[in-house]
Amino acid sequence: MTNWKCWLKAAGIRALKTVAQTGVSLVSVGSVMSDIDWVVVGSASLLAGILSLLTSIAGLPELKEER
Repeated sequence: MTNWKCWLKAAGIRALKTVAQTGVSLVSVGSVMSDIDWVVVGSASLLAGILSLLTSIAGLPELKEER
């Protein structure tokens, strides 16, 4: 059970960073705050977070495998 907790924590941190990076990159593209489509920013960021979690299933370099 401890392995799941460690994985979930590491994958969650990675996903949150991905969401933040995606959001910042999409907001910085907009020239004026009123021109930003916040629904697109939110949905793209959420999708990036979900994809990050799915990618983490393959393995996380942050976690050292116990042998």
